[in-house]
Amino acid sequence: MNKKKLQNNDISCSFCSSKQDTIEFLVEGNGNYICDYCIEKAYDALCGSRDVKLLSEREILTPLQIKNKLDKYIIGQERVKITLSVAVYNHYKRILNNMSSNMHIDKSNILLAGPTGTGKTLLARTLATILDVPFTIVDATVLTEAGYVGEDVDNILVRLYQDSDYDINKTEQGIIYIDEIDKIARKNSNPSITRDVSGEGVQQSLLKIIEGTIANIPPKGGRKHPEQPLIKINTTNILFICGGTFDGINNIIERRIRGGGMGFDREVNQTRDKNLNIKNIQVEDIIKFGFLPELIGRLPIISYLEYLDKKALFDVLTKPKNSIIN
Repeated sequence: MNKKKLQNNDISCSFCSSKQDTIEFLVEGNGNYICDYCIEKAYDALCGSRDVKLLSEREILTPLQIKNKLDKYIIGQERVKITLSVAVYNHYKRILNNMSSNMHIDKSNILLAGPTGTGKTLLARTLATILDVPFTIVDATVLTEAGYVGEDVDNILVRLYQDSDYDINKTEQGIIYIDEIDKIARKNSNPSITRDVSGEGVQQSLLKIIEGTIANIPPKGGRKHPEQPLIKINTTNILFICGGTFDGINNIIERRIRGGGMGFDREVNQTRDKNLNIKNIQVEDIIKFGFLPELIGRLPIISYLEYLDKKALFDVLTKPKNSIIN
């Protein structure tokens, strides 16, 4: 193609109809013309369409690379950083496998337990930054069953859709972090005979979305109504990371470890190490805390964050790439 200014002012861009004397140059091809402005728009559109394609195998970071990047921002918590690095790597490898193979592999969502201030939200946000995928944080305390005052569970997908600049393909490869997940626990492990719209009801509403379904969401959020246009979002490849403090679960774990017994001869193994109990967390402890077994089954990867000691708190101030001292 020959790029040059044409002398005939009657010639215009075949796409936007701009006259030759109002633009920088025209490109001629088979009797048609395209201006520099339309070329830029076409280039942006082409690059944009490439961005939303599935991650190629070449672009997926290895678990070690993800872990090294997390180390620049997260102090300590080695176990959970290794767990997340491997889980996220496997998640995006799974997306590629499901697209190129007839064998379908179910996704593995993640549950993080740990005290406030140990870095649960920061871990999820840093992961999304490293992977350069859409990311949103949702507070579970504001979620209710559909039809009640509060936010519908579907609104968590609306936020991710908005964060991805209203691009469905990007949305379907994003990460959703549900914070304060422990606040929607039932009051006890027994099924409630009354309607619990912000606890057990929210857990039931989360089941299909976390597992993978095609959800109809209003593009601007809010309540659904019959005359409103809806967007279909497939949640099969959206990674869900749930985090909570699970205040009081240490007692459940300790009772399980200590066991029963009566009388003066029974052995009492109460420990003063706060991290020791959380290290022994199991699925049965979370169910006793008040979670549906079906929901925990959709969060197969469970990891914990330890309490920070004085040295770790000092390192938080000085060592991270974005530390407050720097």
